[in-house]
Amino acid sequence: MERAIDRSLVLDRARAAAEPIGAPGPRTAAPPRVAIENVRPRVDDGAYPVKRTIGDRLEVLADVFADGQDALRVVVRHRFAGDGGWSETAMEPLGNDLWRATLPLERLGITEWSVAAWVDRFATWRDGLEKKAAAGLDVANELREGASLVRAAARGGDAHAAPVDPRVRALLDDEASVLAGDGPQAERVRTACTPELATVMAPLDTRDGASASPVLRVRVDRVRARYGSWYEMFPRSAGNDPARPATLAEAATRLPAIAAMGFDVLYLPPVHPIGVTHRKGPNNALTAAPGDPGCPWAIGATTGGHTAVDPALGTLQDFDAFVAEARRHGLEVALDLAFQCSPDHPWVREHPEWFRHRADGTIQFAENPPNRFEDIYPFDFASPAWRELWDALRDVAVFWAKRGVRILRVDNPHTKPLPFWEWLIADVQRAYPDMIFLAEAFTRPKIMKRLAKGGFTQTYTYFTWRNAKDELIEYFSELTQTEVREYLRPNLFTNTPDVLHAFLQEGGRPAFQIRLVLAGTLGASYGIYGPVFELCDGRAIPGTEEYRDSEKYQVRVWDHDRPEGIRDLVTRLNRTRHEHPALHQDERLRFHPIEHPQLLCYSKTSADLADVVLVVVNLDPRAAHEGWVELAIDELGIGADEAYEVRDVLTDARYTWHGARNYVRLDPAVMPAHLFVVRRRPGSSA
Repeated sequence: MERAIDRSLVLDRARAAAEPIGAPGPRTAAPPRVAIENVRPRVDDGAYPVKRTIGDRLEVLADVFADGQDALRVVVRHRFAGDGGWSETAMEPLGNDLWRATLPLERLGITEWSVAAWVDRFATWRDGLEKKAAAGLDVANELREGASLVRAAARGGDAHAAPVDPRVRALLDDEASVLAGDGPQAERVRTACTPELATVMAPLDTRDGASASPVLRVRVDRVRARYGSWYEMFPRSAGNDPARPATLAEAATRLPAIAAMGFDVLYLPPVHPIGVTHRKGPNNALTAAPGDPGCPWAIGATTGGHTAVDPALGTLQDFDAFVAEARRHGLEVALDLAFQCSPDHPWVREHPEWFRHRADGTIQFAENPPNRFEDIYPFDFASPAWRELWDALRDVAVFWAKRGVRILRVDNPHTKPLPFWEWLIADVQRAYPDMIFLAEAFTRPKIMKRLAKGGFTQTYTYFTWRNAKDELIEYFSELTQTEVREYLRPNLFTNTPDVLHAFLQEGGRPAFQIRLVLAGTLGASYGIYGPVFELCDGRAIPGTEEYRDSEKYQVRVWDHDRPEGIRDLVTRLNRTRHEHPALHQDERLRFHPIEHPQLLCYSKTSADLADVVLVVVNLDPRAAHEGWVELAIDELGIGADEAYEVRDVLTDARYTWHGARNYVRLDPAVMPAHLFVVRRRPGSSA
């Protein structure tokens, strides 16, 4: 007999707080007696929604209390944003004034919720009646008071409540007559304390003096927002002729191999026409020779802009066919969203007011002194024509959404205004609630976090630059065990077209194996920048993190069967990720002590401990190391003296371990990591 609340439960707290005791003027109701504090989960006091995925249950916790010993009713009010009335879920007391409820999340988008509480007059009366009756006291007056409460409920004591069903009214009138009657007092007390009467009375409570927390929000995304394996490739490098870009049709021939490695998402850099003016040559040369393809991030030419496909790749219909073929192989295509233009972009001619102009009247190109990017014009997001610009950029995202793209990897979002992203993401997701936005935000921590709060579904991280044991533990403890986990979903890319870390440049094949295992097990979402990582290509321009012969500036032809590649390891890792739910989330990441400074040990478990994955990694690509691991076995569901099997899915080796302390040795020349699936031995018990 629950009902939706169609009235405000909150007094004007600010006015009440400012009004001194004894102030003149009538007061219609006393201030609420119930305090609601420390409502969680929330981000920045509710300024931004927390993030969850479809099928999750939102655990709501709150400290709720009042003066005295009166019984309280506490509920979570919730509704999908934009819907009308509120539904309610009762909260249960956990002790020490802490209350909890869980809400099923079954709809993509924003769900609103708040905690409401009030003194339950009927429950308070019943508790007092039971105690007095148990003490052998006369409770005649108490029974008459109870009869009055029941009659008031039968008549609809709350002026804003829905009319009481006639059958319920008749039942309550009968119960009130029994309570106020002259029957044996013990029988009347039993009638008052039946669970059936409490159930009927609960939704009819007048809720006088109710309190409510501010309305909070949870953003519910599809599962791919939380979990997935990404593969990045330049489609123009998918052919066999280094003298010309491959087409999308040729690139589609790579899809079966990428799918066979177990990837879920195929990310493409910009596929749009590339500008000619100030086009860059190989290795970022300032001049391009005839036939040089240019950088895909210099978007726009006479053949079109952000809603066109580079003619060298094909047509929009070829793009649609590529997306459909990828889907047939179980791959979802993610597209780069780079809001910048080449000097040849149609918008430069049609809307010069969207760009910054220098004193001499020319348009300002991108700069990061001493670097100059004359092939790229940034937008002026604060120009007098900003509304038209913002709408046009939103329409770009919608254009690709209409063509079936539901993942957009956003290039350098930290160089655009934060309010712009909050508006664009919310507007696009209203129409396409399954849209995922990944922020390529290699920037300062507070800006990265604000972008995540403001709507980005996933975020690149500093993982690339976290290579030592202590910094890995510190960083991933922050990402998974603090408030950050409520709003920032990390996507651990091992490398990008812009970043080849010194660890990969100098560590050889074992370094790529190390970073692969770390990325794929520390993070529920991870990615590799395609063939260069798969083939362990660590060649860089000396003194930089830039690749030598980077695909950003030229077509590459790859031999995917090179023996130094790690395709088999990638395949094993991704297969394990698919098979083990423990690796589909980040919040149950747990680090375990291991005595050697170059050995890192951690586990992930499913919520019910039915799936336990244990990882040990040698962080040194050059030397073997050994040590003793100390497992927190109680958190893994293993008994102190229990024997259990650990099977390394990377090598198929099996070991029997006992209790918490066990020995490991890892030689990077053989395999620098163990990825153990833990199996309790038959007949064992904790």
